[in-house]
Parts: sequence; structure tokens; C-alpha cells
Amino acid sequence: MRITELLARESIELNGSPKSKSEALDQMVELMAKSGKLTDKEAYRAQVYAREEESTTGVGDGIAIPHGKCDGVARPGLAAMVVKDGVDFAAMDDEPVSLIFLIAAPNTEDNVHLDVLSKLSVLLMNDEFTAKLKNAKTVEEFLQIVDEADASEKSIDERLETASAGTVKLVAVTSCPTGIAHTYMAAEGLEKAAKAAGAQIKIETRGSGGAKNVLTDQDIAEADCVIIAADAQVPMARFHGKKLIQAPVSDGINKADKLVEKAISGNASVYKSSEQSEKREVSQKSGSVAHRIYTQLMNGVSHMLPFVVGGGILIAIAFLIDGFAVDINSLTEAERANFGTITPLAALFKNIGGVAFGFMLPVLAGYIAMAIGDRPALALGFVGGMIAANGKSGFLGALAAGFLAGYVILLLKKVCEKLPDALEKIAPVLIYPLFGIFIVGVAMVYVAEPVMGAINTGLNSGLASMGGTSKIILGLVLGGMMAVDMGGPFNKAAYVFGTASIAAGNYDIMAAVMIGGMVPPCAIALATLLFKNKFTKEERESGPVNFIMGLAFITEGAIPYAAADPLRVLPSCIAGSAVAGALSMAFGCTLMAPHGGIFVFPVVGHAIMYLVALVVGVAVSTFLLGLLKKKVA
Repeated sequence: MRITELLARESIELNGSPKSKSEALDQMVELMAKSGKLTDKEAYRAQVYAREEESTTGVGDGIAIPHGKCDGVARPGLAAMVVKDGVDFAAMDDEPVSLIFLIAAPNTEDNVHLDVLSKLSVLLMNDEFTAKLKNAKTVEEFLQIVDEADASEKSIDERLETASAGTVKLVAVTSCPTGIAHTYMAAEGLEKAAKAAGAQIKIETRGSGGAKNVLTDQDIAEADCVIIAADAQVPMARFHGKKLIQAPVSDGINKADKLVEKAISGNASVYKSSEQSEKREVSQKSGSVAHRIYTQLMNGVSHMLPFVVGGGILIAIAFLIDGFAVDINSLTEAERANFGTITPLAALFKNIGGVAFGFMLPVLAGYIAMAIGDRPALALGFVGGMIAANGKSGFLGALAAGFLAGYVILLLKKVCEKLPDALEKIAPVLIYPLFGIFIVGVAMVYVAEPVMGAINTGLNSGLASMGGTSKIILGLVLGGMMAVDMGGPFNKAAYVFGTASIAAGNYDIMAAVMIGGMVPPCAIALATLLFKNKFTKEERESGPVNFIMGLAFITEGAIPYAAADPLRVLPSCIAGSAVAGALSMAFGCTLMAPHGGIFVFPVVGHAIMYLVALVVGVAVSTFLLGLLKKKVA
């Protein structure tokens, strides 16, 4: 795509005469509207003004690049105005602005136009180019000047792919809130300043199209100094222990030479990451496969956690309301199956909580995928996670879907590198989602789901054959199964077997099933209080909530902890759940309700001994968690 494809003739004014910054912005918005690229002019105008409130877009040397991104933009576009006498724009250098380019960006994932806009931003730092534009006599001449410069210059990302030569090695990151113009102008400024100073520099740009020219671990390790010129959030843990300079993105544009000079002098201070999660990240071997998998997994878990906590507590409240409002002994079998939705208020809480829970597995898969394949993988992960949630594979299927989606995108990116430039540009909006979603969907439907379905069938058949041999062993197996995958095929197989047993009058089986599902969240909650050095700050803060979930028979509360450390958390939870299930059978405990946790204890046969079984199971799991889990650095 060329710059002139975004710049319509009717959106160019060569004799502008605004008296103030606000008047200039209003005139630019009207010029943009003439191109027909706005569907809501006022919404776009508000976004342009909101951007100016963050920081001025008057970048200095008589140039201003205001911009706005919102749903009121139908297609990306540019508008231009030459102000012969200049206008006060509160520019970074306090000088009047005589050349204004307004950018309109749609609020979509279509980022094809961003390369064009970043290239224009960099061109505007060329004094010869801007002088020609200011002196253009006609709109046609103005467009021709733009087109000729566009054809002769490489994009900033193409130039930054190879680090410049020099004895001093620098790395830098540039980013601005909208990621459209200032990000790339700062990169251009730093590149020129480093070249002039004889220094080698590699620059990572973090624009609206995602991170490009990303710094590798080796780049950072070999660098003498790091320069961060950004007004937006930048991942900082990777720079732990390096000399680092932080500055606004505007300094990368107007004070790049000073930043580079300070970096070369060696006077920068050493950066030390302060967040606990950052310390944990840098404490591990950053290049290891295990660490990469861990961070990818944790990205999914951290985004999933709010859905688990919020939805779980709402469902627990629903059970509490029904527990106080109705007499379980008087309910029919069908009414017991709907416990938690019997009263209107309980149904409201249960339905809202259920919706939140419905997002849990898609979000887990989506953000695992995003950690691997960046933003294009998000949609694939969501689709795979939804298939797992609606099918038979559950939590384990969502994990598989997340990793599958991420690596499918990496594969597609490799394939698309060989395509012509025109096709490569549309890959994020067409090729990645179309082929990626199809591949993930087929893999889930024809591989993950049939395999998990076969496992479920086998488990149900095995459980049915065990019923007459040893109830204690059956309770041990059922209780342990409830903790194997916490909502997945093993858990669901045991639960279905328990509910089916109620219809057959075997109430002891349901009691063992429910207590097995209550142990993991309760044990997690207790362990976060007793063994604080074994859990992260986020895990400790969320831990006590699991008491509520566990007592309400919501095993899924333990999923984030199991996902973060499955080799230690799952065996601990399985052992405690198995002990609790076996004790429930041994004590002859019975349960006629298929759900409800502590709120249905009034109808549990031998309720006191049932509570003892729960306490013993929680104690076993808690002890094992404290023994097996490693200390958090």
C-alpha cells in the first residue's frame, strides 16, 4: 500500500489559516470527513482531542501529526494542511506548526495501513521532504512529492531489521499510547543519533501492529546500555541488571542525540525489576524450553483467574441462597438436580456466575496462544478453548488448544514469509484467522474430542464394574478422579457416575464424589495461608477465595494453581481427594443432592463424619503441597 492511497485530493489544503490549535484540529477533521472515510465525525473528533490531552502531537520543526483511532473510522485515511504563517500548536519545541498531517485509523485488527503511516511519520523528519511539501503549488504536486519519497525510501521496520555498525552496542524500545506515529519517529531519531555517534543500535518498535524487530535475549545480554523511549507499557523484566535509560517517547524524537550520548558515556543506572513476577521471570534460565512453556501457561492462567474467582463466588452465593430458602428434604429428584436455581434470586446469581465460568476455558486457551503467537493467535485459542468447553475434553483440551493455536500461528507466519509482499500484508486479517481457526478446529474436533470421549466411556464402564467389589476402593478412585483434571473428562466421568447413582438409590457414591471435588480448592486456600513462600503474591491474594469455592463444591477454583504447577499441585490434590472419598465410603456417608457443597450438609447421612473426612482430606493435600511445591524466588 502507498501513502497516496490513504491521502485523498479533497483532504489536502495548501493554504490553511487556522488561528489556534483547536481551530486547526477542527479544520483537519472536516478535511478528513470530505474523504468519506468517517462514519461518525464527532466520535472521531473527540478521539483526536483526547489524544492531544495525553501529549501534544506537535513533534517539532514545524510538524504536527494528530491522530485518532475509533469505531467512527470506516477506512484508514490521511488529511494534510499547509499553514503558511504557522499556528501555535503547543509543539514540543514551542515553535509554530506549518505542516499538519491528520491520521484516521479504524478500530480493527487490520494493521495493513500501519506500515504506511509509520513510513510517513519517518519521512516527515526529513527537512528536505517537508520543505518541498510546504512549497507545493498544487495538490497534484503535493501528492507527487509524497509518492516519489514513498517509492525511494524503505520503511523504518525494514531499516531496523539489521543493527547498525559500531563499537558500542545499544538496544532501544520505542512506543507511544496509540502506536501510530511517535513510536516510529522516535525509532528514526535514535537510529540517526546512534549512527552519528558511531554506535551500534537495534531498536524494537511497539506500535499498534504489535512488537516488531523484537530484542532477543542475546541482543540484550550483549548491549552496553538500554534506551526506553516510551509513553506506553513496555515489558521490563528482561532488562534486569542492565544499564538503562528511560525517557518519554518525545525525547526519542527531539533529544535522541542526548539519550545516545548518555548511553555511550556509561553513566546510566542499572535497572532492577521490582515486581515479584518480574523477579521470578529473570531468576529462571530465560532461554530454556521449560521456562518458555511456563510463561506461556501463566499468561493464560493470569487472564483466566478473574473469571474463575468472580464466577465461582457468584455460584457459591446461589447455593447459599437456596440452602437457606428451601428445605432440601422436601424437594423432588428433579428439583434437587436444579439446586442453586430454585429461587429466582439464586437463579440470577447462578446464571451470571455460569456465564463467567463459560469464558474460563476459552480465555485460558486464547491467552496461552497469544503468549506464543502474539495477537493473531488469540482468536484461534478462543475457538479451540470454546470447542473444549462445549465438548468432552474440558480443561485438558483447553490447554492443548492454547498451545496448538500458538504454534499453528508460528507455522503460518513462516509460510507467509515466502508470499509476495501484497499477500503478506493481508495475512494477519485473512490468512491467519481463516486457515488458523480451521486447522485448530479440525484438530480439536477430530483428535482431542474423540480421544477424550473414549477415555470418558472407558472410565464410566470401569466405575460401574467396581461398584460391587469394594466401596472404599470405589470412594478412593472417585474422590481422586474429581481432582485429576478439575472439570475435565476424569472429573466429569466421576460426577456423572455419582449423579446416575442417585437415581439408582446409591447415595453413598455421590457423597464420595462431592467431597473429592471439595478438597482441592480448600487445600489450596489453606496452603496459601500456611506456606506463603510457596506461592506468588497473586496466588496468595486469590487463595482464601478458594475456601468459598471448595465449600460450595466448585473444584475449578483450584485450576489456576494446578495449571501453574501441575506436577506438584495435581498429585497433592488427588491424594487428599482420594483419602476423603475413601473415608466418606468407610463412614457410610450418603448424599441425595447432586451439588451444593456445605450448603447441603443438612441432608448428608452421618454429616459429622462427612465433615471429618473433608478435614482429613484437606489436611493431606495441604501437607503435600507444602512438602512438594518449591519456594518462589
